[in-house]
Amino acid sequence: MKKDRINNVSVENGVTNATKTADENGATIDLQQYADGARFVVSLGTAGDSLTSINYIEFEVEESKDDSAWTDAADADVIGSVTGNNTGTFGLQNTGETPTAYSGQYTGIYRYCRCVLSFTGVSHTNGTPISVTVDKLGYKYPPTT
Repeated sequence: MKKDRINNVSVENGVTNATKTADENGATIDLQQYADGARFVVSLGTAGDSLTSINYIEFEVEESKDDSAWTDAADADVIGSVTGNNTGTFGLQNTGETPTAYSGQYTGIYRYCRCVLSFTGVSHTNGTPISVTVDKLGYKYPPTT
């Protein structure tokens, strides 16, 4: 079978599209059978609050070996990591209210991962529309035809 993106990627919902005002743990992503990890794609709509260097949203990757105990992923295991409050941060929205997108790829050794929305500051009362899509990459056993 020929290698292509259709047969080697699975798409899942990481965080349901909604206006968010507080921290949220995304859906558990099971990477069993996927050799290349998971790419998180975050889409943000127009923020309802002023986002600044002290009032911002971070997008982080957490990992787990058992889908029970979770830890921040190491920056070395997140392609596209940026400096944040925790390791594993791949996006930081702290300027303006313009719609934007971020992506980061988890390449760590653990079977489970998830995206975490982390709100910092005092004013997130109106919220920001956010959704996260996850591409599980490198399916080890693509279907045969």
